[in-house]
This record gives sequence, structure tokens and C-alpha cells, in this order.
Amino acid sequence: MSRLTPSPTNPVHEDRLPFFNQSMELVQPPTRTRSRTLGDLLKRVEDAQNDTPLAPPHHVLDLSSSSATHPFVLSFTNLTYNVNLRRKFTFFPATTASAPDHETKPNGTKTLLNDISGEARDGEIMAVLGASGSGKSTLIDALADRISKESLRGTVKLNGDVLESSLLKVISAYVMQDDLLFPMLTVEETLMFAAEFRLPRSFSKSKKKARVQALIDQLGLRSAASTVIGDEGHRGVSGGERRRVSIGTDIIHDPIVLFLDEPTSGLDSTSAFMVVKVLQRIAQSGSIVIMSIHQPSYRILSLLDHLIFLSHGNTVFSGSPANLPAFFSEFGHPIPENENRTEFALDLIRELEQEATGTKSLVDFNKSWQLKNKNQAQAQNEYDSKLSLKDAISASISRGKLVSGTNGNGRNNSTALVSVPAFANSFWMEMLVIGKRSLTNSRRMPELFGIRLGAVLVTGAILATIFWHLDDSPKGVQERVGFFAFAMSTTFYTCAEAMPVFLQERYIFMRETAHNAYRRSSYVLAHAIISLPSLLFLSLAFAATTFWAVGMTGGTSGFLFYFITILASFWAGNSFVTFLSGVVSHVMIGFTVVVAILAYFLLFSGFFISRDRIPPYWIWFHYLSLVKYPYEGVLQNEFDVRSPRCFVRGIQMFENTPLGMVPEALKVELLKSMSQTLGMNITRSTCVVTGEDVLKQQGITQLTKWNCLWITLAWGFFFRFLFYLALLFGSRNKRR
Repeated sequence: MSRLTPSPTNPVHEDRLPFFNQSMELVQPPTRTRSRTLGDLLKRVEDAQNDTPLAPPHHVLDLSSSSATHPFVLSFTNLTYNVNLRRKFTFFPATTASAPDHETKPNGTKTLLNDISGEARDGEIMAVLGASGSGKSTLIDALADRISKESLRGTVKLNGDVLESSLLKVISAYVMQDDLLFPMLTVEETLMFAAEFRLPRSFSKSKKKARVQALIDQLGLRSAASTVIGDEGHRGVSGGERRRVSIGTDIIHDPIVLFLDEPTSGLDSTSAFMVVKVLQRIAQSGSIVIMSIHQPSYRILSLLDHLIFLSHGNTVFSGSPANLPAFFSEFGHPIPENENRTEFALDLIRELEQEATGTKSLVDFNKSWQLKNKNQAQAQNEYDSKLSLKDAISASISRGKLVSGTNGNGRNNSTALVSVPAFANSFWMEMLVIGKRSLTNSRRMPELFGIRLGAVLVTGAILATIFWHLDDSPKGVQERVGFFAFAMSTTFYTCAEAMPVFLQERYIFMRETAHNAYRRSSYVLAHAIISLPSLLFLSLAFAATTFWAVGMTGGTSGFLFYFITILASFWAGNSFVTFLSGVVSHVMIGFTVVVAILAYFLLFSGFFISRDRIPPYWIWFHYLSLVKYPYEGVLQNEFDVRSPRCFVRGIQMFENTPLGMVPEALKVELLKSMSQTLGMNITRSTCVVTGEDVLKQQGITQLTKWNCLWITLAWGFFFRFLFYLALLFGSRNKRR
């Protein structure tokens, strides 16, 4: 019996639902020779909507039948992947016996994949099974080009042509095991943003919305369309719905090849079955679906077309689920009638792994079994390989699949062959969508910005009340210098909250850029721009809270420079922390590094020790200090004003010295003696120290305040560029 024939074990046609024709009549779907793609059905819905204004807005997609032929065949041959293990030094010998490690070689190399071969066809689901550590995820990564070419041996071909990385990025999608989604976006918004990224600009807004609505129905998410995804602190969709949304974000453009790493992990049996049922519909629309799965239920097994069982990187079975009873019967371990076939197979594999020889006997038997059925497989391959890769992709595009590849020219030989562009949208359109998505997600969590604003206002209020209306005395000079040092360092420490922002989006970014949803450069620039409004507001709040309360001079122009310098400090600090978040992948490690480096910046800023007193071997750190430049800029703004201000007069020079406690009359006599000795008249009101003298004492003589401002701004742009390089070279998401 063909797998497309309705049967209790293969209820393929149960999901066929009626659709509306152009006259809006209810039509039962006839038997077709090939599956309708998402594009086919979307066009039917759009035609009906255009012809009849009262057309229903949503329709369930009919993706249940399969094509008679297989235009796409993904074949992989002799895939081998070894990794070098680090030597472990132990002081105490193991007290318990462990299972033999058959895949580790004497030279310290561990084999994760050992000569794996097979093929997957469109219209079918190929599932990779095995115990934990068997190599399931490694095989999926190898097929999805997530392992470095230098480390992986073997070939992966599509319709007989070697599959290049550039082409695979465009025609495939990879769904990770974890659901990586923005928590405060609704299901519909999440899929709509995915459509904005993956569908070309030639698609109108209405077409993209129609495609999203069709996909929501296909995934069975209509009831949850307006529900936020949710996280630990916000209630949202269920686990099964979240998993289907994750799948939906990657199939919005109808990829030809879909990889999934344990899509049913952590789900109950019903949710897991619904997820795999969705994958079956996707496969029947003309896609190759390859997934890893730990232990499928009996119902899920009825939806799978091809199984590969792995044990320590070796293939122990490869074939149809229907062949499992015959395979294990010939091996000498027949499957009982009422037992789940996959559970029996996995239990047997685990038992063999505990033996001294491991699963070698089963691996050898599988090789002989494959040779026995080789002739039939070769005949099928010859039949399937008649259609070239170029013709197959072109045919799929004409049917509505691979929507992002329907316009534009390729960037390289592989993509140009089938006119598939590297990116679906322009640089500026990507920036717009990224910014809109981030603002939408952030707007629904106002408490995050509120806490940051509250911290800035509280810090400003404390500083304002402590340094309230400072005078122009020698002590006032010291207090002013201390205020500026603390205020400028505070702006940088406040920026530490930017550390978890990218770390939370890190894997979303890696998933989306791995398949060219957008450029890394557009991501960097968009996030730099959307951070400016909040930095502007924080800077204004801090400057307004402290400037007049502390008693700074300069009037309006002085306040504007003080405000702009604080804004530049926030910009440089935010860029610096953002760069570190692109280098450090753990939040706690990131915070430790940020706090330590900012402390060093403050230490070498010139406040604790002036530039002239810093040892020569540390002077380089003084010029690298981010705090140095805004600190020197605001000091010059305060002390280097056009109308000279006097900070030490006559008898005030004795303050902060042992002579400060003597009577004032004696201080006057001392001034007269000093005047006679120096040959100049020094009275109790003579100005001794001006603002220029204060700056010289602090070692601030090299740069003007405007140069300090430009350098602070330049640091911000420099760290944004370093952030881009970190994303470019550090987020390849490939195993070595």
C-alpha cells in the first residue's frame, strides 16, 4: 500500500480541508498528482479575496498530498567527523565501572560521525534517532553546513550537485532545539517580522499579511495568533505552540530543505504529534524535512518516512519504518507484535552498547542489509536524478516555493545559477524591520527602561544634594573635581545594563543570520540608532538634575556642553558594553569583565593620579581610558571660562595645610613677609589660583574640551565597528 493511501496507520487525508474557489463556493479537494505549495494556496486565497469583497480572511492550507516524483534528492556520502579531546588529569581513580568508550581513539580523537551515508527526498520526513550522545544533532549539523569544511569529511549533494554553503543558506532553514523568540511579540507579529525579513520587497504588505495568515492556519495557531510568546515573567503561548511558531519563522519563505534539531523535545505526546503533523504537511508541499528525534511515539512513527538509527556515530539502521521488523528479525532479535518498534530498537542498541564489542555486530549487519537492497535503491536514484538541480529549483520557484528567491540576481556562481539573491531585502529595509521589531518588544517591557531611568535620577539626586551649590573655595575646587570624576564614571557604569540585551538576542541573531535573513551590518547600525533616544533622555535627565544644583557655571552654553558630553559618555559606554556582549557569551562573566575594565578606566582617567605622575609603562592605558576624555572635557567646561574665576585668594592659600589653623591676623603677617621676599604685593584678596591653574594642576593641558568631546564620540563609533567585526567573525555558528 502506498503511504499516501488513507489507512489507520497513515491517516494522510484526515487533514484535507475544504477550500474556497474564486466564486467562493466550498470545494472538496480532489486527488492531485503533486502537493500544493504555500505559494499555490496563497494565490488561490488572494484571487478569491480580490474577486469577492466578502471573502473570508483566513483559510486552512491543504498540504496533504504528495508529488508523484521527487524533484529533490539530498544525498550524503561517507560523512566523518572527529574532534580532539582535551586530556583530563584526575587525582583519584574511578571507583565505578563505566560503559566502554568505543568511539574514542588512542590518540585522543573522538569520532562523532563515522562514515555516514544516506539520502532524503522531498515529500518525506527523514528522522535521525539514537540515544543521547549517539550523534543525532551532529549529523543534522553536518547536513546543514554547521560544521567547518576542514573538519568534516564526505560529501553532501542535492540532485547530484555538490551543495555549496552560499546556496544552502538561501534554500534551507534550520530550527534549533531551543525556541528562540522575542518574548513580548505576539504569534502573528513574530511571523510577520519573519515575513518582512525573508520575503522580497516586491511583495506588497497585503501579500505578506496574507502569507502570514495562511501560515498561521497551516501551523494550527489561529487561536493563539494574538497571544504574546511569553517568558519566565510573562504568561504566553504553550510549549507546543511556541515550537510551532519557531518552525513557522523559518518556513515563511517555503524553504526547499528544512532541518530540525529535536523539534519534539520537552513536549507532551499530543503537542509532539501536532508538531510532526505540521512537518508532514511541510514535506508534502515539496520540501525535504530532516530532523532528529529522541524517542517517537507510535503515532509519530506513522508520520515518518525514513529512519536512521545512530550509535556512537555509526549507522545501525537506515530505511523505512516498515522495514524495522524484518531487519531486526533477520538480526536475530524479532520485535514483539504489540511493542513500539522504535522503543524496542533503541533499547536493544543500548544493551549492545554496554557490551565489550559495542554495536559492531549491528553496524556490520546493517552494511550487509544495505548491500542486499542496493540494486533497488540505485534504480530509484536513477529515476529521481533525471531533473537537474537548476531545473528542480526553477520548477519549485515557479510553484511558489522559495519565495525569497523569485526576484533579483545571485551574488555568486551557485546562487546566480538559479537567480536566488543572497538577501531578500535591501540594507535600509532590513534596518527598518530590525528597529521596528526591537522597539515593539521593548515598548511592552517599560519596566526595563523605567528601572534604568530611576537609577540615573536617584544617582543624580544624591549627587545634587551632596554637592549642593559648591563655592569657589579651595575645598570647592576639590569637591568639583571629585563630582566630575564620579559623575562621568557613573554614566559608564549605568551602561552595563546593555550587556544582557544582545546576549538575550544572541542565538536569535545567529539563527536568523545563518540563513541570510538580514545582514550583520544592518543589525549593528539599527541597534545603534534605536539606542539613541533612550540615551538622549537619560542624558538630559542626569544633566538637568545635577548642573544647576551643584552650581556649575557657563550658563546655557555650559549646560549644553555638559549635556552633550554626558550623552557622548553614554554613547561610548553603551557601545563598549555592546562590543563586549558580542565577545563574551555569558552574562555573569560579561558583568565581571565590564566592571573590572571600567574600574581600570577610572583609575587611569587622571583623577586619582595626574597624567604627569603616571609611570611611563602605564601611560598608554591613560590614553585608552574612556573616562579620561569626558572627565577632562567637563573640567575644562567648568574651569576654563572666558571670564576668569578665582578659586584661591590671599589667606585661602593656607587652607588644607598645618597653617590653616593659625589666627587670621598671623596669616596676614605671613602674606606681608611673603610679599617682601617675592617682591610682589600679596594681600588677603589677591587671586592666587585661577581655573587655568586648576587645570594645570590636574595635568589637563593637551586637548581642548571640544577635542575631548569628539574623541569620546569616536570611541563609540569605534566600539560599534568592533561589535560588527565580533559578529562577523565570532558568530559563524559552526563547529570546528
